[in-house]
Amino acid sequence: MRAYSPDLRERIIAALELGQTVAEVARRFAVSARTVRRYRQQWRAEGSVVARTSPGRPPLIPADQHAALTALVRASADATLSDYCHQWMGVSGVRVSAATMCRTLQRLELTRKKAADRQRTGSRSTHCLVG
Repeated sequence: MRAYSPDLRERIIAALELGQTVAEVARRFAVSARTVRRYRQQWRAEGSVVARTSPGRPPLIPADQHAALTALVRASADATLSDYCHQWMGVSGVRVSAATMCRTLQRLELTRKKAADRQRTGSRSTHCLVG
């Protein structure tokens, strides 16, 4: 679910400060009463109602290592995803799956061009067609 806009959050706080009840504000802005109470609590504690970042797992290939991954891909454009995973393990010490490698290459818009004389082996599911 996406966070409500900062503008809506500020209008909810403004309505509360004008003396409207939580129930009135919730009806007026079509949000739950719990959301209104949470925004009021955040406003009192922090002085703002900025949306917080979602918790989640940190990426296995963080942004500060994207340059190294880009160099690795450009140095061996003929490699398979499995090859990249093994090379990445050697470079960074972090083991990643082929799916993780594929998603990261897609995010970085790195295409993998194969030489015409190289034959693909293995099942189709081990290859991610990027680009």
